Amino acid sequence: MAVRYALALLAGILFAGFCALGTWQVKRLFWKLDLIERVEQRVHAPATDAPGPAAWASITPQTDEYRHVRLSGTYLPIFNTLVQATTALGSGYWLVTPLRLADGSTVLVNRGFVPKRASIAASTPAGIVHVDGLLRMSETGGGFLRENSPATQHWYSRDVAAIAGSHMLTNVAPYFVDAKAKSETAGDAPVGGLTVISFPNNHLVYALTWFALALMVAGISWWIVREDKRRRARGAQRQESDHAGQD
Repeated sequence: MAVRYALALLAGILFAGFCALGTWQVKRLFWKLDLIERVEQRVHAPATDAPGPAAWASITPQTDEYRHVRLSGTYLPIFNTLVQATTALGSGYWLVTPLRLADGSTVLVNRGFVPKRASIAASTPAGIVHVDGLLRMSETGGGFLRENSPATQHWYSRDVAAIAGSHMLTNVAPYFVDAKAKSETAGDAPVGGLTVISFPNNHLVYALTWFALALMVAGISWWIVREDKRRRARGAQRQESDHAGQD
């Protein structure tokens, strides 16, 4: 009897747990769909001025990442930085150049893809330039199994603070901007507009999996209960037959 109660308790816990996980994944699904919709709206909205120093502290991925922004300033090519990248054009580097704005602040601009390290010498527009692109949050921590090395200028992620620090730049925005395509037209210019906007959305599959496991637990429990009742019924019938034979 104690074993029966223990199994029933375990089955109840598993059923409730799987249902809770399935419900959580359904909530995550609606959250992800809302996030995708909001990001799509930001990307395709008309460009607005990039956030200035007064707004830097309030910038978050939830409210600002992939915003369509514009900014104007002067490139500082002596601080060009190459960040290893794999794109639709193959393996190579992102060419990141600081842009000095009129108010004295600086924003790192990912001008686009270049195929080799020698491309760090790619021509840079002189004078005031106008950049149209997507606001991106700083990528800290380097790449997969590879740490950024500021001392040797080997970069695997666009870590804004680390890149700015390696060049001793100050008053730098906590974000960078992915320049859109054709913002530069020189023959050796980096290729912009390669931002990949992808949000894995497997929550429906996960939800169905958890709910399926809950149904499996319920089904197995029902089968065990049914077989136990049948076994006890057969036992009772045998006892009645034995008693009848003794009489």
